[in-house]
Amino acid sequence: MSSRDDDSHRREGDIVNVKARIRDRTARIGVIGLGYVGLPLAVEFAKKGFDVTGFDVDVPKTDEINAGRSYILDVRTEDVAACVEAGRLRATTDMSTLKDMDAIDICVPTPLRKTKDPDLSYVIQAVDAVKASLTRGQLVILESTTYPGTTDEVVQPALEENGLRAGTDFYLAFSPERVDPGNPNFDTRTIPKVVGGFDKQSTELASDLYRAIVETVVPVSSTRVAEMVKLLENTFRAVNIGLVNEIALMAHRMNIDVWEVIDAAGTKPFGFMPFYPGPGLGGHCIPIDPFYLSWKARQSGFECRFIELAGQVNASMPAYVVERVSEALNTIKKSVNGSRIHLFGVAYKKDVSDMRESPALDILELLSGRGATMSYTDPFVPSLRHASIDLTSVPEEGAGEGIDCAVICTDHRVFDYPSIVRRFPIVVDTRNALKGVEAPHVFRL
Repeated sequence: MSSRDDDSHRREGDIVNVKARIRDRTARIGVIGLGYVGLPLAVEFAKKGFDVTGFDVDVPKTDEINAGRSYILDVRTEDVAACVEAGRLRATTDMSTLKDMDAIDICVPTPLRKTKDPDLSYVIQAVDAVKASLTRGQLVILESTTYPGTTDEVVQPALEENGLRAGTDFYLAFSPERVDPGNPNFDTRTIPKVVGGFDKQSTELASDLYRAIVETVVPVSSTRVAEMVKLLENTFRAVNIGLVNEIALMAHRMNIDVWEVIDAAGTKPFGFMPFYPGPGLGGHCIPIDPFYLSWKARQSGFECRFIELAGQVNASMPAYVVERVSEALNTIKKSVNGSRIHLFGVAYKKDVSDMRESPALDILELLSGRGATMSYTDPFVPSLRHASIDLTSVPEEGAGEGIDCAVICTDHRVFDYPSIVRRFPIVVDTRNALKGVEAPHVFRL
């Protein structure tokens, strides 16, 4: 038998073995990064009977998991505890045990640098850890949101440095995470999973793996297509939010209620999808992903003017909120300087604790910089430290006396909105949480 025949035979044997282990739930799964993406994924695999090891550099996170406790709102502590007690889930900071895994999911953050360029440092660290113990027959999947070409241009060359080859010695795929924190209708199991592999066999293996825990798997032709899918999804949202934010600014100048306009337009059964204005974009994906796409496009000589403009509009919204607060305070002959301003909600979206890229941080910083004394209430965020700001959440019933203006930044369902309207001399509502309330001291975007 020639060496080429031997390689082909070994490759076929590897894929048969991995497929069999996935099918009978004996495949060992490693998940690198135990945050909003990685922990739900690890728990879902463990619930389906797989042996799962979570890897993270954060010791408190691994300690919490090994103690059977969840620190993610969408993952129940009871589920973590049951998986740990059954011996199907554990967490560690020891990356050397990656060599024992059959499949490895990389779910680490991909932030932006201050220059708005992609920061792949966490991905590179994770890939280096995998490379150090990569063994023949392993399946490696990147889930971290990134620009098209990352898997081919960054991950594959790094993993091949020790002599193993993608598609021959190990399998490589990209599957974008689609987590929506706090969404009660869709979770890891019910959100369709897009999968694009380095080659046909990699796509097939990764698809088989996800079918064990996800209701619908959507295979695509390449890693680049899969990477582009996620960026399109979030750029679509960012651009449409930018459009409706600009409409909100326009409507204010024209003395038109933008919320009424959107509600009426939303009655059209075709050709319109309602998006809503707000104090700015937050979360890990929507404020960041369009910049990944435009950065990569510039490398190809293409300028994303539409995307860049939407980013500028969305980034300007916290400053617009501050202007609305100033206008509202002027109606009671007060300035921002010297006023006591209280924010209701600082998380980036309602009913979650996630502070990543929250526009409330910019609003706090801008108002504080203008001389306001700031406080906030958010039952999901007990304390807040950002730049020079160091605050502790005030119980809702304790907020009120001496406050000049309340700003609703995040429309948590737990807030008593009628009480907010009654107790504060000025209320600025950035989320239309007070829909239907008509009062001279209530101001909207």
